Amino acid sequence: MAGTFVPNASVDFETLDWGQLGWLSRPATTGAKQLVVIDVRLDPGGCHNFHKHPDQEEVLFVVEGAVEQWIGDERHIMQAGDSCFVPKDTVHASFNDSDAGAKLLAILGPCVGEAGYELVDVSGEEPWASLR
Repeated sequence: MAGTFVPNASVDFETLDWGQLGWLSRPATTGAKQLVVIDVRLDPGGCHNFHKHPDQEEVLFVVEGAVEQWIGDERHIMQAGDSCFVPKDTVHASFNDSDAGAKLLAILGPCVGEAGYELVDVSGEEPWASLR
């Protein structure tokens, strides 16, 4: 298979109650089998609450703004240019406590299922529900 160009105007953005996900690469758009790449935009005060990807590793890279990033029960404030690695099946969360938007690049692999992406929300479970 040849490579695929993804012009900004053709990125499929999904609007959620905390921000947007821009699907840069996944099986449906690029035919990728090993990588899912997402433009993650956290609204001011928004968060991608505690969740995990049972069969996917993830790298998060902060493009703009600052993010309170959790990996398990460890918290770190990440600034633009910072990144982190999240092993598969590890609970993590991203919070934007500022009054400006934040932008991250999320890279997950390998692709899982037709969507290429799997997520298990654990934000209502302990200890995650009362951690923050």
